[in-house]
Amino acid sequence: MDGVYAVALPQAAAQLIGVLNAAGHAAYAVGGCVRDSLLGRTPKDWDICTDALPEQVMAAFQAYRVLPTGLKHGTVTVFAEGEGYEITTFRKEAGYSDHRHPDAVAFVSALREDLARRDFTMNAMAYHPQEGLKDYFGGVADLRCGTIRCVGQPAWRFEEDALRMMRALRFAAVYGFTIEAETARAIHACRRLLSCVAPERLRAELDALLCGAAVEKVLLAFPDVIFTLIPELAMAQGFNQHNRYHAYDVWTHTVKSVAAAPQDITLRLTMLLHDVGKPLCFTRDASGVGHFYGHPAAGAQLARGIFARLRYDRATAMQVERLVEQHCRELPPRDKPMRRALNRLGEVGVRQLLAVKRADIKAQAPAVTEERLLTLCQVERCLDEVLAQGACFTLKDLAVSGKDLLELGMQPGPDVGKTLKALLEDVLDGRLENEYEALLETVKKATE
Repeated sequence: MDGVYAVALPQAAAQLIGVLNAAGHAAYAVGGCVRDSLLGRTPKDWDICTDALPEQVMAAFQAYRVLPTGLKHGTVTVFAEGEGYEITTFRKEAGYSDHRHPDAVAFVSALREDLARRDFTMNAMAYHPQEGLKDYFGGVADLRCGTIRCVGQPAWRFEEDALRMMRALRFAAVYGFTIEAETARAIHACRRLLSCVAPERLRAELDALLCGAAVEKVLLAFPDVIFTLIPELAMAQGFNQHNRYHAYDVWTHTVKSVAAAPQDITLRLTMLLHDVGKPLCFTRDASGVGHFYGHPAAGAQLARGIFARLRYDRATAMQVERLVEQHCRELPPRDKPMRRALNRLGEVGVRQLLAVKRADIKAQAPAVTEERLLTLCQVERCLDEVLAQGACFTLKDLAVSGKDLLELGMQPGPDVGKTLKALLEDVLDGRLENEYEALLETVKKATE
């Protein structure tokens, strides 16, 4: 079927469908699990829909562990073989005053009516092990073509639940699909409704979108949607850098750097925001060359506000802010500056910084990238050599400890810590070898 495969229904899901069928009810696997299975992907979970009312579902599964997780919306969770399966009654929805949740839910008896309320055709399919696939809205055809298309009128779907717009972008980035023209137009037109969505939900979709293999295509096609979430980036679009190192405006450079980074959320968030401060720091010299002095620090400050608004966890926020602030810092391929960098950032941090620099370079003017990437390879070799030498770059790496200094006769107190830090500075600068006897001898001479 041109890349669309058969549904591989787990035994436990088939068993639950069978129990409902035996009790006289219709039941099907539905939604994203069917979509992913048809694409040959392993679904994260399997949802089941049924014409049975919640109390009928609970009655049918008296021999199972059952949790009434969402009775108001017709959802019961049934456990089989250690996994929880959400079983939801066929329903239709009405009124979406908050552009996110239905004001009213009514249970219905027809599968088609239940599928008609769903967001995209590829998510509006159901499957039964004996009856086969139920596809009333062309989901298989759209999967075959790699198309994301709303069920019904796109604007209505997005006015009902504004988060669907970010879901469309996320699916496009993750699956490499194209958003159908009418659906795309509605996303552009309805993007302001994203302000109705909880920041945490927007953040989750943004993260998944950024880590998608087709992120470049999506960010270039829907910058206005991204700017609705992060207005600080809007000035980057069309901003000419007037610099021979850059062949693109700030936004296009940003997008290409995101795509060039490893599919890790910390690195991709860093690339999304690494130049957010540039438009605020732009100057041109007498020759007309553009400069962005201070933009890393300005970008880190802007990133702090963005992360607070989108409710990012503090660990991720601090990590990205640090990388944004450090991304232009020179890192020569020599032992001393490498030890200093390891002291400042740690091995993980230095490797992240090098990944950021590589992505940044790959998104610059093609005429300068080769030489800069070769230099970066030298820096990486230097890092590996310093680490292979077992170089000292933190207090815990010192050959002596506070206990050694106390045994030498130093009095307990802040002087012990100050002495250890002074020794580390000497080791980092190469004035001292990290050897037990040499370090203690230095301390002895200083205290005589």
